[in-house]
Amino acid sequence: MKIYVPRDAAARAVGADAVADAVLAEAARRGLAVSVVRNGSRGMVWLEPLVEVETAAGRMAFGPVDIADVAALFDSGWGAHPKALGLTANLPWMLGQTRLTFARCGVTDPLSLAEFQAHGGLAGLRRALAMVPADIVAEVTASGLRGRGGAGFPTGIKWKTVAEAGAGQKYIVCNADEGDSGTFADRMIMEGDPFLLIEGMTIAGLAVGATKGYVYIRSEYPDAIAVMTEAVVLARAEGLLGASVLGSGKAFDIEIRTGAGAYVCGEETSLLNSLEGKRGVVRAKPPLPALHGFLGRPTVVNNVISLTSVPIILDKGAGYYRDFGLGRSRGTIPLQIAGNVRFGGLFEVAFGLTLGEIVDDIAGGTASGRPVKAVQVGGPLGAYFPRELFDTPFCYEEYAGKGGLVGHAGLVVFDDTADMLHQARFAMEFCAIESCGKCTPCRIGAVRGMETLDRIGRGDTAAIPLLSDLCDTMKAGSLCALGGFTPYPVMSALTHFPDDFSPLKEAAE
Repeated sequence: MKIYVPRDAAARAVGADAVADAVLAEAARRGLAVSVVRNGSRGMVWLEPLVEVETAAGRMAFGPVDIADVAALFDSGWGAHPKALGLTANLPWMLGQTRLTFARCGVTDPLSLAEFQAHGGLAGLRRALAMVPADIVAEVTASGLRGRGGAGFPTGIKWKTVAEAGAGQKYIVCNADEGDSGTFADRMIMEGDPFLLIEGMTIAGLAVGATKGYVYIRSEYPDAIAVMTEAVVLARAEGLLGASVLGSGKAFDIEIRTGAGAYVCGEETSLLNSLEGKRGVVRAKPPLPALHGFLGRPTVVNNVISLTSVPIILDKGAGYYRDFGLGRSRGTIPLQIAGNVRFGGLFEVAFGLTLGEIVDDIAGGTASGRPVKAVQVGGPLGAYFPRELFDTPFCYEEYAGKGGLVGHAGLVVFDDTADMLHQARFAMEFCAIESCGKCTPCRIGAVRGMETLDRIGRGDTAAIPLLSDLCDTMKAGSLCALGGFTPYPVMSALTHFPDDFSPLKEAAE
């Protein structure tokens, strides 16, 4: 009997390790031959630990499983039990998805290269090895893939710039400093399908002529760091990395680096400074990292999901990937649903669903049962969308047109008890704490923003125009997105929830 218990950090946080130990102990007590596979997460976080059992009909799901359930599950023959959910593949959450990037996550043993290949892994890399670099770049460009880390910049254009830059050494840097609130896709894929990231980075290296890559993982992700480190060692031992990738004679290798704990190091130039052993401070642009990046050499800096989207593009072709999505938002996007929701987790789907479909249908509304008041999309620097904007399709241009950001595709849901003045102040406070201090609009503006919002909170509505002017200054004058995007949550809260900024509210309460 093969039983799957996730090793994903979210599952471990709610007792998956103890459940795995209990399964092995109970099997030994009964004299049963059982193997426990520590897979990644299927993304249904509210069901973790989600235990699966391999049967002739397919994988059967049980969850959330506690150690107290284990004996009864064995008694039932892993059949009729209150925690039985049916075939994992047939659960509504799974049926509604288009899993391209996350196709293997939760399915395979993350550290089995044999299983990775048996489920389609390395097909994209093998095709890339048979192509000339310019054709790889053209394929990625034609797919319409845009940066999944927040900026939405066309991946192919960035690669073309690096490919055409003249230099003896080039680099691929994976930005895995996933610090936005309500985001966990990078962590999930690194813990659940690490060879996919290795494959994507290697393809990128072949495309632009880079022979060395770095994965910069936030220090708060010890599980991801451990899994990626082990995966790189295994990949090198099997010839997937090194002086001759899969015997091709083409070199590419990867090194895992741990982040320095600063939110601003998620910004690409600050990350590069940190990677070089310097203080994580934003660099002025130009020069662009594509031309003058890590150690002054041409560098591709891509997010985890951007790089892990590449193998499917090379395997199935640009047209296959481009057929998913809407407008200039092509392919799939891993929605990370969090906050006050009934069903939180990761849901990969083509661009184009409305925010209402995501919140009401997929997330099931609020866990509290109260009305949804706001959804913050795109992390702590994302705008707050009220229900009046729930018909907005989840796409880059459509969100920008409504004063919002797709960002890293994290969604945090709030019910009608949320105080939006408080949320606006939190955005300014977050910026003040996390600012690298390089530019005045961010360093000073965020502090003045907190003070101004405190004035408004005391009933001084005359300070509201000052807040708007301050946000305009931060948006136009900040060196990077930390200061430049902080006005999004502040101004969206003020625009869509003006009553929360009124002294009449305090009087009514």
